[in-house]
Amino acid sequence: MSQSPGPSGGRRAPVFAGEPIDRGVSEQRVRDAAWRQSSRTPTSAAETVVEHVRTLLERGALKAGDRLPPERTLALYTGVSRSSVRVGLRALATMGIIQSRHGSGTFIADGPPALESKPLHFLAALHGFTRDEMFEARRLLEVGVVGLSARRATGEQVAAIAEEVTSMFASLDSPLDFLRHDIRFHRAVAAASGNPILASLVEMLSEVFYERRRETVDRACDLKESAEMHRRIYMAIRQRDAAGAGEAMNRHLQLAYEAQLSEERGRVAEPAGVGGALP
Repeated sequence: MSQSPGPSGGRRAPVFAGEPIDRGVSEQRVRDAAWRQSSRTPTSAAETVVEHVRTLLERGALKAGDRLPPERTLALYTGVSRSSVRVGLRALATMGIIQSRHGSGTFIADGPPALESKPLHFLAALHGFTRDEMFEARRLLEVGVVGLSARRATGEQVAAIAEEVTSMFASLDSPLDFLRHDIRFHRAVAAASGNPILASLVEMLSEVFYERRRETVDRACDLKESAEMHRRIYMAIRQRDAAGAGEAMNRHLQLAYEAQLSEERGRVAEPAGVGGALP
């Protein structure tokens, strides 16, 4: 965002995201133009800010890694108060669209897309999502994703998956560390699918399962068997065996579900190995 003297020595209209506004255009007309660029009708002042940023992203006026203008400039362009701008920016941060960097400003996120898991927690509480429904959604998603990963994973991505398997075997005596590497394994598999939307969904679901599983993971009995199941999935991906990877993932998740039920009841499931199958 910049301003420069006009022909009469006054200020020119602001430059937003590198695009100069024509001379002589009033601030009100600037705000009206920004409003018309949105195809949706905001229902609050804060949503006006969200819609304005969305429109700029769609037009290509803002890109990943770009710095947002200061609050006062956003307030000018959207016609809302600075307090409403702050609320809108918090909403964008929650959605993972922007990131604040201490001492540098606010930027459009430039990393892989991420979905916040908190809304899913609220939806689950509000609508009473059952354990079976959550598991079914996860199984259908991850079994499909691992098949894509087996076909598309790069050498670097296969190596990242292998690293998490190795870390699981190295943390057999630390259930919580094991669980962290377990979750990272599933995220690495999802990233290897080559589909950022699917990877974001797996990221969101894995966070939900992690929050629940860490409360009972100390009761897991056979972590070595669980690590071995992950190794089988990894080997299928490495061998480009999409069908085998899907079967291994489906088997693993089914046993993980049974293990979680067992842990929450405070007893070990049978047969041996089931109790240690983590997410």
